[in-house]
Amino acid sequence: MTRLVELEANGPRKLEPEDIDDGKGDVAVCQCGLSDEFPFCDGSHRRTRDEDEETTYVYEDGERREVERVVTADETDE
Repeated sequence: MTRLVELEANGPRKLEPEDIDDGKGDVAVCQCGLSDEFPFCDGSHRRTRDEDEETTYVYEDGERREVERVVTADETDE
């Protein structure tokens, strides 16, 4: 599966000791791009469990849509 992820930050975030979850004892960094607590994981990735390997998805306003074609600015019509 492919997921279109749009991020607004353009630099790294340094994790500080206060970022550690006292209840869990760890820091989980989001890798799916869906977390409401980004860059930290909030479990939102669970919504992706039934994604098909051959399909591209975009998540907007909490809803998942399948994408038929992705066009980039570098593509030109032939």
